[in-house]
Amino acid sequence: MFPPTFFLPFWLQQLSSHCCSPLANFFGVWLRAKIADASVPFSKLIGMRLRRVPVGLIVDNRITALKAGLEADTDLLEAHYLAGGNVTHIVLALVAADKADITLSFNRACAIDLAIKGTSKTVLEAVRTSINPKVIDCPSPSTGKATIDAVACDGIGVRVRARVTVRSNLDRFVGGATEETIIARVGEGIVTAIGSSLSYKDVLENPDRISKVVLGKGLDSGTAFEILSVDIADVDVGENVGAKLQVKQAEADKVVAQAKAEMRRAAAVASEQEMKAKTQEMRAKVVEAEAQVPRAMAEAFRSGNLGVFDYLRMKNLQSDTHMREAIAESPLSEGNKQ
Repeated sequence: MFPPTFFLPFWLQQLSSHCCSPLANFFGVWLRAKIADASVPFSKLIGMRLRRVPVGLIVDNRITALKAGLEADTDLLEAHYLAGGNVTHIVLALVAADKADITLSFNRACAIDLAIKGTSKTVLEAVRTSINPKVIDCPSPSTGKATIDAVACDGIGVRVRARVTVRSNLDRFVGGATEETIIARVGEGIVTAIGSSLSYKDVLENPDRISKVVLGKGLDSGTAFEILSVDIADVDVGENVGAKLQVKQAEADKVVAQAKAEMRRAAAVASEQEMKAKTQEMRAKVVEAEAQVPRAMAEAFRSGNLGVFDYLRMKNLQSDTHMREAIAESPLSEGNKQ
């Protein structure tokens, strides 16, 4: 096996003896590219080194792209690296897209890579998802909810868990809504479909109706994904929300009725007190009128309109009346009545 500097001129071999390791690595990269029919001029390699660009990374990815039948200019790869992109993911994504017969340009791949920088996603994952669709749980386990709860028209709650199969739409991947939007829209569609069902039994009998309603709404518009299918994984009967609402309404009606009854009672008490006051007022008038009787009798005696026998007859009548009232109010008379 010849050393890496064997093919160099004598003066370059002497120079490499003073800096053997860096120059040997540098020459090794150039030789690797030359052998792979992806040669890179020394001037470009030196320029990349001066710009602090990893020469090996750029050359290796250029070799990978050329071997896959793709064009890969070192200037473009270097520019993407300097922009903060992941060159390896770009090349692998382009190769995967080309093998899967998916149209993906270098500029589009770079835009996707830079757009998702700082996230857990990669352009390679986007291409793979476009080739092999992924399944999203709805609702997302990260939210802490296991099912989507909705209420049918009969007041019975239904719990649903769905699985959404999506495929990346590379044309809308930059600027398109993420998986969270897909999950939210699908959940909204499921709630709408269940809420429009006349009975919870309709949902249990035809869960595929929910899938058809959700798919017909075009929920993937404006997102970075294309919804392929919405599958209902689990359907369960929830609480009787209608009955609970009726109980609460009955309690509210009861409170209102009690309040109205209390108002009527208070009005009756007030009316009773008012009648008592009127009774006392009338009794006062009676007492006042009775006080005028002796004076009128005296005046009648003077004028000769009232005789002694008339006076005695009146006193007898008063005595009989008082006696009857006393007998009527005595406990003995009450016992006889019972």
